[in-house]
Amino acid sequence: MTKANKALSKTYLEQPIPSAALAVFRLAFGLMLCGGVIRFWLRGWIDELYILPKHYFHYYGFEWVQPLGQYTYLLFFICGISALFFALGLFYRLSAVALFISFTYIELLDKTNYLNHYYFVSLVLFLMIWLPANVNLSLDGAMKPTIVRKYIPRWTTGSIRLMLAIVYCYAGLAKLNSDWLVHAMPLKLWLPAKNDLPLVGSLLNYVWVAYAFSWFGAVYDLSIPLLLLNRKTRRYAFVAVVVFHVATAILFPIGMFPYIMILSTLIFFDSKDIDRILMACKKRLNFITVANGKEMYTFAPLQKKALRALFICFFTIQLLLPWRYLLTPGELFWTEEGYRFSWRVMLMEKMGYAQFIVKDSSTGKQIAVNNADFLTPNQEKMMATQPDFLLQFAQILYNYYSQYGMSDPEVYATVYVSLNGRRSTLYTDSSVDLSKEKDSFRHKTWILDFKDKIYGL
Repeated sequence: MTKANKALSKTYLEQPIPSAALAVFRLAFGLMLCGGVIRFWLRGWIDELYILPKHYFHYYGFEWVQPLGQYTYLLFFICGISALFFALGLFYRLSAVALFISFTYIELLDKTNYLNHYYFVSLVLFLMIWLPANVNLSLDGAMKPTIVRKYIPRWTTGSIRLMLAIVYCYAGLAKLNSDWLVHAMPLKLWLPAKNDLPLVGSLLNYVWVAYAFSWFGAVYDLSIPLLLLNRKTRRYAFVAVVVFHVATAILFPIGMFPYIMILSTLIFFDSKDIDRILMACKKRLNFITVANGKEMYTFAPLQKKALRALFICFFTIQLLLPWRYLLTPGELFWTEEGYRFSWRVMLMEKMGYAQFIVKDSSTGKQIAVNNADFLTPNQEKMMATQPDFLLQFAQILYNYYSQYGMSDPEVYATVYVSLNGRRSTLYTDSSVDLSKEKDSFRHKTWILDFKDKIYGL
């Protein structure tokens, strides 16, 4: 990039834009998270997912994140209150940090509960810590008017837009594979299961509908960031976002993801338009300060340099992390080594059956394990198809039977897995003592080869 281009890019990113868009995004995002916490509390999911399980599956490198028992309710309370304060712009910086830490801690407790949109929320919250999202439409501004600013640098909202664009683009690239486009898998399996829906249910039995959904999903993910960025197509793109995600919410049980994506798309709207709406509503929002002037929020020179380095590092990681699967051999959908944190959304139907045998190394006595004695149904389902889960469960069994007098237990697993409608086949080398295998980022050689070929990214 030439000096002229660098200067132009710097000028563009530093251009003042109304702070209204970032403020409205903060309000909507915070209220949505607060509602999500209340939803978890009222449905009893705190107990079910984070207190009642006997064991937890930890992320590699985050084994230090431990369950808190009944204090988990306190953790959720902190998360919910900080989300509300975050939305209102009250003690914003402190509430943003508390929300990021509490929300992320909850998600790190058990990777059984991993969902792409939880990961997305944590990333956005991390970015929001550093952004001046409380200089407009905030209680902080009402208590301390000197912090109110009408304008902020363009890059502040641009960073959230970039994060959303990464999610969509990688989700679209992930769909460019033969199972999704050529065989319409797994939608060919999932859609007929919803044929009891009113009006459209009967259509879901047709194979061509699965192909239409598959191709449209790939085109949608790859094109929607550009359509949202273009002022001429933005409104139509937003309608497409709403229709697409509402349909997804109806057809598939994927929690808050559709609503998170709909609300997050608000950041793409022109901040000038949102500012005009806020100014029109100013009289009704007299309890919260709405910026009305020409003040520009500026970062101190040292702060600006530090944030530039931080954000470059952050987005470099986000751009490279989804490609880490290229460093390990084998079919990604089969091994799932590098699958998480890569925005591969709803790409596979994977079913598994895992039978564990624990053997006393000194006496040769063997015990067939009833997985349900140790795991919840959802944990068992996840464990039966993912190798890092299998390793951790083997360690759980090793520790359990060691405590009950078995001498240096050996743990063997016979695992069968079916991927996207294929016949169930043997997944692991059943002669390998999994209790002696260590988890790492390296390829797990005890995973048997995939018996088919999936072409694509």
